[in-house]
Amino acid sequence: MGHRCAVAAGAEAAVIPERATVAEQLETAIGQGRRKSKNSSIVLVQEHAVEGGALAVQQEIEKYHPEYNVRTTILGHLQRGGRPSAKDRILASRMGCAAIQALLDEQRSIMVGIQNDEIVYVPLSKAIRTKKDIKADTWHAMQILSI
Repeated sequence: MGHRCAVAAGAEAAVIPERATVAEQLETAIGQGRRKSKNSSIVLVQEHAVEGGALAVQQEIEKYHPEYNVRTTILGHLQRGGRPSAKDRILASRMGCAAIQALLDEQRSIMVGIQNDEIVYVPLSKAIRTKKDIKADTWHAMQILSI
C-alpha cells in the first residue's frame, strides 16, 4: 500500500517494509531531483517500516546530510480529516458488520479484511507475519514519475 501512496503523492522515495531503504539510499533519489532543479522532495515513510518511524528517518538524513532542510508530517489526524466517499462508507459498514458477526460467532484473534471484494477473516498470527509482495511496475512508476 505504501508504494501506491508514494506514487499518488509524487514521492521521490518510499521507505516501506517490503523494500528496506536507509538514508544513504535516499540520497540517490533526492539527489536526482536536485540535479533536475527540484528544490524539494517527498519521501513517504510507511508506519512501522523502520524502527522509530519517520522521525528516525528524518534524524538519519539530518545526520548524514545537514545541507537538507528536513521537515516531517505525521499524517494520522490530517488523513482522518477528509470526507469519506460512498465507497469508503460502504466498505466501513461491511467490515463493521463482519467484525460484529465474528464477535457473535465467538471468533477471536482475527482480522477482518476484504479480498477480491469479499469479506475474509484472517488469523492475527498470519496477518502479522505475512508480507505482501509489491508490484514492480508500481514501484518503477514511482521512480520514473518523481524525476
